[in-house]
Amino acid sequence: MTIRRVALLTAGGFAPCLSTAVGELIERYNAVDPNIEIIGYQYGYHGLLTGNYVVFDEEARKNAATLKKFGGSPIGNSRVKLTNNQNLIDRGLIKEGQNALEVAAENLRRDGVDVLHTIGGDDTNTTAADLAAYLHENDYELTVVGLPKTIDNDIVPIRQSLGAWTAAEQASIFAQNIIGEHRSNPRMLIIHEVMGRNCGYLTAQSAHDYHQWVKEQEYVPSAGLSQERWDIHAVYIPEISFDLDVEASRLRKIMDEHGNVNIFLSEGAGVQEIIAELLEDGIEVERDPFGHVKLDTINPGQWFAKQFAHAIGAEKVMVQKSGYFSRSARSNERDLELIAKMAEFAVDCALQAKPGVVGHDEEHNDELRAIEFSRIAGAKPFDVHQEWFAQLLAEIGQKWEAKA
Repeated sequence: MTIRRVALLTAGGFAPCLSTAVGELIERYNAVDPNIEIIGYQYGYHGLLTGNYVVFDEEARKNAATLKKFGGSPIGNSRVKLTNNQNLIDRGLIKEGQNALEVAAENLRRDGVDVLHTIGGDDTNTTAADLAAYLHENDYELTVVGLPKTIDNDIVPIRQSLGAWTAAEQASIFAQNIIGEHRSNPRMLIIHEVMGRNCGYLTAQSAHDYHQWVKEQEYVPSAGLSQERWDIHAVYIPEISFDLDVEASRLRKIMDEHGNVNIFLSEGAGVQEIIAELLEDGIEVERDPFGHVKLDTINPGQWFAKQFAHAIGAEKVMVQKSGYFSRSARSNERDLELIAKMAEFAVDCALQAKPGVVGHDEEHNDELRAIEFSRIAGAKPFDVHQEWFAQLLAEIGQKWEAKA
């Protein structure tokens, strides 16, 4: 396949892989064929609809490695759902009577794009597949090769999404500072709210990373510096159930003995209960263009704080969210290695006109391959039966059951 122009697009929420992935893709194309032009649509599908893109010139291509030193996205993200036409009309991105998929596809044709690399989650990548299908039906061949981006690590059937390891590491670092507040009151409740709408992976992994950090430190109990006060006392994620009264009784004993309780909470835990309470009170639940509940408007951390504060006798409560701190970080060494490997494979797939989302396929013995778009889905639940997670909860003394 002859490739003249390649387009890059990052979409959805940020993850600690976007800038690195853009840099890696540019470097790989430079090595393969420096004559292939590379453009980046600004702010994801927003830029594709509005025709807003940047051409990576000689300077940008020469210094592509610099992008790997930063977090965020150099070409920008947005939340745009191409099948939600009314929302896009309301936002002025398309005109009344237009179909967003058709507008985007025609813009790709107009811009002369032969290969589109999407760096995003399930919605981002499956939408790109819809664009390619539309163009194929209209006699324009476009190869779409996606890279899996989500800090939730919840893309079916991909073993590990880009940026998730870094996000967990950064959430642990965030907790190392925040939990230092545990001596700011004689009876302190700290809730570390971690991103994760449907999947508890990020909360579980960051709790594990933080717990390991706690175990590696030295303490001086006689001076008031104790491991028990710094450690995690509870982890709540959407995939497990627990008895609120039993947990409150357990945490009350910890509070009485040590003067503080530290909780790692997935923002998706307890959401259904919160929504039910709001609807019962006649309060409308806000949703984004994808139909997802806007979690920052229902405040899961505050809800859990309300449930536990009185029951465990907390005098001071602090709820802190690590989401934006962790998701905009630059890639760590582990992710840098994974991103480089996947980006190289993605370019190879593009040169062979082989579409799909690059990832280690859990349904094909973890083989690195271009996974068919029809098999890509979101909201993969975290596997709570993994030994490291069960051991974590056992070490902090938490009783739990996996949800059916």
